[in-house]
Amino acid sequence: MIRAARALPLLLVLPALLTACGTENARSGPGPAASGSGQAAAGSSQEPASAAPGKAEMDERLRALGIAPELVYVTEVPGFTIAQQSIGVNGDDGFSASYWAKSGAILHLYAERGSAADCPQDHVCRAPAKGQVVRLYGEKVTPDVLRRAADAIRRPTPGELVPLLPAPRTGTAPVQRGDLPPNGDGAPDNSVPGSS
Repeated sequence: MIRAARALPLLLVLPALLTACGTENARSGPGPAASGSGQAAAGSSQEPASAAPGKAEMDERLRALGIAPELVYVTEVPGFTIAQQSIGVNGDDGFSASYWAKSGAILHLYAERGSAADCPQDHVCRAPAKGQVVRLYGEKVTPDVLRRAADAIRRPTPGELVPLLPAPRTGTAPVQRGDLPPNGDGAPDNSVPGSS
């Protein structure tokens, strides 16, 4: 009798739990709310698109990395995927990224201040704006693919940059290391305890 009394509350709650499960639509990517309309879709539990980082925030993150926001360009080539770990500074304040294909081909994109007139022979260059040049170079990439990539050069949206850039730093305090001696030249102490 006691066992039945304990199971009764669970049996009463179980239909409510099952009803609550599975009411959300499954999506593999951003839905209408993330498309930049600024309003959440009706019935959606997602926050409005305005919660996504804007241009000013992404420009600040780029500057923190040493990259001039006006020199950030991307391209699209079928079969190639951008490698997040390749994104970085090119020269003083330019931008660089690499794209890879399953075949082993690699496409390098370099954006910097300059002119397309100084384009190296094995590169394809475009001048998307005055005083800017985007160079493309490939490993195991045909000249036709390089040209297609050069023709597809464009500025990314802030939303496209979010997954590519490292997360912004939240703390300003330096990382404390446990292997630095309290005095001397500050070289790490790599000695093993108990050995002499």
